[in-house]
Amino acid sequence: MKEIRYIAIEGVIGAGKTSLAKKLSEKLNANLILEEFQENPFLEKFYEDRRKYAFQTQIFFLINRYKQLQLLSQQDLFNQYIVSDYIFYKDKIFAYLNLSGEELKLYDTIFPLLERDIPKPDLVIYLQASIDRLMQNIKQRGRHFERNLTRAYLVELSEAYNNFFFKYNDTPLLIINTSEIDFVNREEDFEELYKQIFREDRGFIEYFNPEARK
Repeated sequence: MKEIRYIAIEGVIGAGKTSLAKKLSEKLNANLILEEFQENPFLEKFYEDRRKYAFQTQIFFLINRYKQLQLLSQQDLFNQYIVSDYIFYKDKIFAYLNLSGEELKLYDTIFPLLERDIPKPDLVIYLQASIDRLMQNIKQRGRHFERNLTRAYLVELSEAYNNFFFKYNDTPLLIINTSEIDFVNREEDFEELYKQIFREDRGFIEYFNPEARK
């Protein structure tokens, strides 16, 4: 198994990507790359009217993600840990869920031109969670632009993520069911995840389903 230096964390909105990325980067003294969702001027409007604002929202994210991640090719991936709370290819999950017709055709001409400049992670961690847990997490963090985010959209998004990662084989993958654990507030849960990430006998694709602590 290749040494892990660049870790990317993925999951549906509210799965805990950023929280885990921050804790991992702190423990590893890593370069932390966080998605700049708050910079997207179309995001709040998108949650109000998906059809009208999908393309603007998508293209802004695509370009912003590209600008962030293509800088990694200039860094020394052998001597520094890097932790990110997204992978570049996640952009396609949202695009195929929200774009259609000519918008999707245009998107499909742009994406491959950008993708080739992006280095791949040594490990992708996919955080799975129940819809109830996702809704609870979103409500607790209280981001104002997510107030119009519906349960139906989360169900669609969760299905799209599951389909994507069911076929995913570009990099080593660790799928973690987080519905019954709390790696943010319980240090023992985080340490258990950390051991799974750096387990020497971990296979190319693995599923970790921790039980709830009594």
